[in-house]
Amino acid sequence: MNGTDLAARARRTMAGGTVDVVEPATGAVLTTVGLADETDVDRAVRTAQEAQPAWSATPPNKRAAVLRRAARLLERDRAEIAEWLVREGGAVRGKAAVEIDSVLDELWVAAALPTQPHGQLMPSEDDRQSIARRVPLGVVGVIAPWNFPLLLATRAVAPALALGNAVVLKPDQQTPISGGFALAHLFAEAGLPEGLLHVLPGDAGPGAALVAHPDVPMIAFTGSTAVGRLVGETAGRLLKRASLELGGNNAFVVLADADLDLAASAGAWGSFNHQGQICMAAGRHVVVADVVEGYTERLARRADKLAVGDPWRLDPDLGPIVNHAQLNRVAEIVAESVRQGARIRAGGTHDGLFYRPTVLDNVTPDMPVFTEEIFGPVAPVIVADDEDDAVRLANATPYGLVAAVQTRGPARGLAVAGRLKTGIVHVNDQTVADNAFVPFGGRGASGNGTRYGAGHSWDEFTQWQWLTVCETTRPGPF
Repeated sequence: MNGTDLAARARRTMAGGTVDVVEPATGAVLTTVGLADETDVDRAVRTAQEAQPAWSATPPNKRAAVLRRAARLLERDRAEIAEWLVREGGAVRGKAAVEIDSVLDELWVAAALPTQPHGQLMPSEDDRQSIARRVPLGVVGVIAPWNFPLLLATRAVAPALALGNAVVLKPDQQTPISGGFALAHLFAEAGLPEGLLHVLPGDAGPGAALVAHPDVPMIAFTGSTAVGRLVGETAGRLLKRASLELGGNNAFVVLADADLDLAASAGAWGSFNHQGQICMAAGRHVVVADVVEGYTERLARRADKLAVGDPWRLDPDLGPIVNHAQLNRVAEIVAESVRQGARIRAGGTHDGLFYRPTVLDNVTPDMPVFTEEIFGPVAPVIVADDEDDAVRLANATPYGLVAAVQTRGPARGLAVAGRLKTGIVHVNDQTVADNAFVPFGGRGASGNGTRYGAGHSWDEFTQWQWLTVCETTRPGPF
């Protein structure tokens, strides 16, 4: 793979025109890509429909081999793809390396799926064989975001292909290379037959067309809760499957017996990693009153020590916010909360798209830093009277993705975890954690409870078919 090949693939003609891909850190144009519209979506779906039956009929070990080759090619090309993650999305180098490692895990786990048992032999009458088997859905539509573009595309694309489906992928137009064309290039070189994976960058128009297309029986969407509701409404009306992995306003709960130095380290990482632009980021630090000042002081000191800068030319801890609209949203949420009485303990300033890691205290539950998913490097600290009040505050949100609990007593942490209304809870760890081997998903405004990961992908990307076979035709009673 080389950058010239990727840029040429991205510039291919599409009916929606073109858009410049801009480096957030500098404003420089990295490349220009074609944009899809509804006609491109329809053409891709029809091509995928034609190619999918032969792929489904391909022996499982041969499908698995394509996934394994793609993983080896990613190992070969990881430096080049990391460059796109850094320059397109503003990732620091460490984040890009972790993302690529996670994608490798996803590819290897997906490669194991086709050779697992496909069904069950069911009880039946003597002269009839009864089988329940998993069959592919057909064409899967994948809509992936910009913040972890390669990982959040691969998490759906790889198992969908492994289990015999074709895929139409719409990456965000801010990260079309790292979130789409790089993956397509890897699969093409790995031997994936033509017509099975289509990359269509675009805005809401082609995304809506993909969701509404009558020949796409499933949509895997990762993105905001507001857009996820629209995807779910359309999918429900059309009786198609929708896997919705949405936003989060995640609580980082610090109990009175926590080790404050370790908790502040984990809390800083949970809030500031990748500029807080992660659905699992620690968005609310709910701290018991007995230790709140000690914790906040430690968290602010850590924030002040972090370097912010151009991740491609320097080696900072944080890179830029992805665009000016997102920067303005973060700044306004902080400013409005300060107007309502919150106090800035660290940060709260920016130079262009480079927003300083920010710690706020005196936060109350009616402020935007408590109620909103910030998606920026902001750590609001909320005081809880005691453990019960901490649980109440942690659950005081429509979101339900992840929470973390800090305590010196693991049994106490497990008890609190059982009271938190989230799909994921970590005891004595930070909120940002994921791998390819676990069931991943949220509750409430964070998603519809669907799960990615390992064997759980069978539930997402296949459907049951009941099959019976008799030696001869069985006569009816008429």
